[in-house]
Amino acid sequence: MKLAIIGTGNLGHSIAKGLITNNAITTLYLTKRNLDSIQEFEGYKNVFLTTSNEEAVKNSDILIFAVQPSSMENVLNEIKPFLKENHVIISTITGFIIPKIQEIVGEHQFIIRAMPNTAIAVGKSMTCLCSNEAGKKRIKIAEAIFNRLGTSIVIPESQMQAATVICASGIAFWMRLIRATTQAAIQLGFDAEEAQKLSMHTCEGAASLLITTGNHPEQEIDKVTTPKGCTIEGLNEMEHKGLSSSLIQGMVASFNKINSIKTEQL
Repeated sequence: MKLAIIGTGNLGHSIAKGLITNNAITTLYLTKRNLDSIQEFEGYKNVFLTTSNEEAVKNSDILIFAVQPSSMENVLNEIKPFLKENHVIISTITGFIIPKIQEIVGEHQFIIRAMPNTAIAVGKSMTCLCSNEAGKKRIKIAEAIFNRLGTSIVIPESQMQAATVICASGIAFWMRLIRATTQAAIQLGFDAEEAQKLSMHTCEGAASLLITTGNHPEQEIDKVTTPKGCTIEGLNEMEHKGLSSSLIQGMVASFNKINSIKTEQL
């Protein structure tokens, strides 16, 4: 596949790393105003660094946009004259809705919104996808790309804001939980490196259990808790302190913030 990442910032960098690692490209163009921060990609076969969005668009079929939301409209207007009928536009821009993209480039273009997370750099992203009517003809291409970089699911655009909170912002929420359990492990006597290893791999194991078995979390919790045991004691103390409610409230606050970004753009 001939791909371009327009705006190789943090997310674009992670996508590029995942694409290269998983041999998912024929050619890959990476654009950024300042190329110094992406010099690590210099020298990879069929990977090209450029400050020119025009160059990237002309040499690619699939365009993945990872610019800041405030820059997206200007970038689309810049590359619009160079778009061809076969171009697939994949936007990862938070809150930048498909109708807004269509206003600029036309509804005849294949337009897909993708909401990956930074775990795409290690092939473990949970990516949500949606498209305009034309884009439905190319949604399988997007699924093929992102399934090589983790797992993908096609959802209505009306759910993309919530998906951003759960999957994209969700990486940060899980990182904070891992950090907290690491701190607890240090307090309980492990050194920092051991503590983080214990926390990371326990988290990975919990997720893998659910993915492999398809069980509800409470089914697995029941296997660990025993009457008057230490696990239920700890769980109840966490709930008394508001663990579940604080997580839910935080995610709702994040969702409300995304909605305000969307409102500002309309």
